[in-house]
Amino acid sequence: MLNNKFIVIEGIEGSGKTTMCHFTKNLLFEYGITNIKSLREPGGTPLSEKIRCLIKHSVENEPIFYETELLLIYAARVQLIKSIINPELKKGTWIISDRFTLSSLAYQGGGRGIERNKILFLQSLFAKNPIPDVTFYLDVKPTIGIKRIQKRKHLDRIEKNKLDFFVKVRKIYLTYVNKDPKIIKINANHSLNTVKKNFKLQFFSWLKKDT
Repeated sequence: MLNNKFIVIEGIEGSGKTTMCHFTKNLLFEYGITNIKSLREPGGTPLSEKIRCLIKHSVENEPIFYETELLLIYAARVQLIKSIINPELKKGTWIISDRFTLSSLAYQGGGRGIERNKILFLQSLFAKNPIPDVTFYLDVKPTIGIKRIQKRKHLDRIEKNKLDFFVKVRKIYLTYVNKDPKIIKINANHSLNTVKKNFKLQFFSWLKKDT
């Protein structure tokens, strides 16, 4: 029997994270694993979901400063870790998370330009554990990602950022992919069926290493 794992799916807007989180759950079912909880960041608890609304939507006549955004994200994350992730991992539940700490380094660090050491300091104080067992990074060119999300009826505050923002976010993601063996890069520029096929191969290859 496999020990439960903490699985994270990362990527910029339009990379297909949410779709692949659902797909990952189905792959685990296929493998005979049913004790699974799917989460999203920011969010995942009633309080964290309220914080998510603050982060995702502009406040009338008041800018959300980059540092405020970062602190709100960590407030939601701490709530999620303490309320759900750590207790569920202790019970043997498999966790699939749509984003985790790497998103803060990419978005608030790369996209917003907040110093990496400040983000890592917050992480060391409040989100040092748990560490994901694996992160699947869905790599998509920002031009393709933006084209995909523009098909949506409404864009949130993060999705409305310009191309340059997502270029900087992707650059940081790729620096971590190149130095962290626990991050598996998936080419997400292709059709959904092709991405799913490649993801499935990579996912089961990773999973079987622990059997």
